[in-house]
Amino acid sequence: MLRRLLLRQARRRHCSSSFSSALPLSSPTFAVFGANTGVGKTLVSAGLAASLLRSHAASPSAVLYLKPLQTGFPADSDAGFLYRRVPALVRPSHAAHLVASIDTLSPAPSVETPSSSREEAAFSYDGEGKAVRKLLACRTLYAWREAVSPHLAAEREGMTVEDAHVRSLLAACLSEGENLGKGEGDVWKLVETAGGVASPGPSGTLQCDLYRHFRLPTILVGDGRLGGISGTLSAYETLLLRGYDVSAVILEDCGLSNDKFLLSYLRNRVPVLVLPPIPEDPSDDLTDWFSESSSVFGLLEDALRSFHLKRIQRLNSMQRKSKDLLWWPFTQHNLVPVDCVTVIDSRCGESFSAYKVKDNKMMMIPQFDACASWWTQGPDSKLQIELARDMGYAAARYGHVMFPENAHEPALRCAELLLGGIDWASRVYYSDNGSTAIEIALKMAFRKFSLDRGILLDSDKSITNERNIQLKVLALKGSYHGDTLGAMEAQAPSAYTSFLQQPWYSGRGLFLDPPTVFIRNGTCALSLPQSIQNCHLSPGDKCFPSLADVFCKSRDSSAAADLYSTYISQQLSEYSVSSNIEHIAALIIEPVIQGAGGMHMIDPLFQRVLVHECRDRKIPVIFDEVFTGFWRLGVESASELLGCLPDVACYAKLMTGGIVPLAATVTTEAVFEAFKSDSKLTALLHGHSYTAHAMGCSAAVKAIQWFRDPSTNSNLDFDRMKLKELWDGTLVNQLSSLPNVKRVVSLGTLCAIELQAEGSDAGYASLYARSLIQQLREEDDIYVRPLGNVIYLMCGPCTTRDVCTEQLSKVYHRISHFNPIH
Repeated sequence: MLRRLLLRQARRRHCSSSFSSALPLSSPTFAVFGANTGVGKTLVSAGLAASLLRSHAASPSAVLYLKPLQTGFPADSDAGFLYRRVPALVRPSHAAHLVASIDTLSPAPSVETPSSSREEAAFSYDGEGKAVRKLLACRTLYAWREAVSPHLAAEREGMTVEDAHVRSLLAACLSEGENLGKGEGDVWKLVETAGGVASPGPSGTLQCDLYRHFRLPTILVGDGRLGGISGTLSAYETLLLRGYDVSAVILEDCGLSNDKFLLSYLRNRVPVLVLPPIPEDPSDDLTDWFSESSSVFGLLEDALRSFHLKRIQRLNSMQRKSKDLLWWPFTQHNLVPVDCVTVIDSRCGESFSAYKVKDNKMMMIPQFDACASWWTQGPDSKLQIELARDMGYAAARYGHVMFPENAHEPALRCAELLLGGIDWASRVYYSDNGSTAIEIALKMAFRKFSLDRGILLDSDKSITNERNIQLKVLALKGSYHGDTLGAMEAQAPSAYTSFLQQPWYSGRGLFLDPPTVFIRNGTCALSLPQSIQNCHLSPGDKCFPSLADVFCKSRDSSAAADLYSTYISQQLSEYSVSSNIEHIAALIIEPVIQGAGGMHMIDPLFQRVLVHECRDRKIPVIFDEVFTGFWRLGVESASELLGCLPDVACYAKLMTGGIVPLAATVTTEAVFEAFKSDSKLTALLHGHSYTAHAMGCSAAVKAIQWFRDPSTNSNLDFDRMKLKELWDGTLVNQLSSLPNVKRVVSLGTLCAIELQAEGSDAGYASLYARSLIQQLREEDDIYVRPLGNVIYLMCGPCTTRDVCTEQLSKVYHRISHFNPIH
């Protein structure tokens, strides 16, 4: 019965496309990893279980021992060892009653097992006082007959197991284990891995990666033998690299003082405990050894209790401390109650692991990060580990080195990869973030414009008539190019540029009102602003069967193209006539999608015509791809969607996979030449101390290669070098047809939904969707952060379509029942 229940729960979890199992924290749970095979993991598990069950207190009332992967079964059964030996080791000084059970949930067909794999035995212990009830449950999840590594056993015996199945079944067992104590006390859970830290699981995934989704606190069983110091430290570093917390190191004393060196090397960062030598006589039942080791296991128990208690105390204090100490960006603190602060313990792939207290139960709950951590994130769990490894290597190799007049391999390799995917550019200028990249791009464009227009004398680039010259930008209303002062000057008035936010703002540009495209009632529709007269457009110019038709180059000869050209020419002509000293010296646009402005899709035809008009007037063109670049919109560069090229482009966010800040401004050789002379004063005098830092460049190299490679990015259509459709088209159309939805934009890794709202309920300051956001976060485990009444989902380039569909289905369900209460 229990076996069927657990397997059924595991199947339900596996049917969920994303790993979404809550991990109870009310009772301690630890993973037992080994520095190698044969170091005594099972002995440590048995000794710790006996120490816990020996306690005269009612808590812990139970110990759940889980062995997810077992080979050499049934001759070699670690769960069987605990089942047979722990009851004899408990020997409490008080009256107690122990029920021990053992179960094998999913043995390979080659394993000979009895018709019922579950056994149970009861033990009574005489002593003083009322008998305390204790329980020991030992479970093997997957078992193979041959005593080899799980990946070989799975292959040879024809029972391969996907990682998701292993995690789902383990999650079901951990969740069900909370009920073992029947409310009478804590249930300690021990998850013992197979072999060493980096031993492969049945699919070939290293076990330290296989179980990383749980990020269980770890007991590392070290190696006391010759060479064991190296193996133990390697295992320790491997766990740290993946974000595990090692709560204790315990190892056998083999007479080589390995423990003393480890204690000194680790500098008391983690308790190091030493066990007596293990008898080599195979006939020894180890009773005396366990008795001699009992004090050490008692110390281990104390260390683990202390670790668990301190962890819970830290987690419980974080909401209040954050409100008292932190100043969050783009956040009105008065609108964030203490209990609405999300405490993030870790991240694995697309999901946060968020600490929550629900129904007085402490839990770690995976939440899908629908903000892609504010538009930067791209890694799945595998890429996350690769990025951590490469960044660690770069930090160890380079630390940090200054960049001017210098070169290092990560910066060069990153530049080669950037330019290899952007065949129009020839130079890379590194900076630290997107806003800074924009500032640099503006300086580049202004210099090129000034040189082309004769504002600068070509011989020495000296300035003529400096006081009578004002260089401004051509940009679009609703655009957003960053928070630094210069970048804000290049965008139209908005909530971000108001006097409250930027008292120096003057808006140095001509800002055009662009046409937008969106999905409504299952149809792609074009919306023209009032400033563009639309009397000459036919219905075929305003509605499109699909998004592909919106991007079709055949529209270049349409009436809409003529309309756009007339409007843009008129605006530029009127501006140039109005002032002799002001020059439109650069066009800056967010290609296709305006992000912070509300996730609006600008008609690509309008932007293409705009670029051509500026080309005719020798106005340099800047593409701000800080948000839209590196596969965010389904292609590596949004210029591929527009079908036209800039002179300068800015990249950041996804360029490093989102793991560390780095930005790049790429440009043509002609722009670069505008800064060359014999005077240092004509060089581009802009930079920061961490320009082209090796860690960021190394991360960018890995991320760029990962996203471009179909062997690591299964979403990539390599023939077209585009991402496959990630958002279910039927669901998107259904969403767009809901009466409370105004528009939907679905492109690449983005799906945005604007809710129908009027007056103060619309726009960036809107709190209209507050209750909906709370439901998605608390009940659907989707971390959503809206832009006013615009809700968006964002995934990474490697996120599977199934995961996207699962999240979008939850959002559809919530919005279809959404009824805001004012």
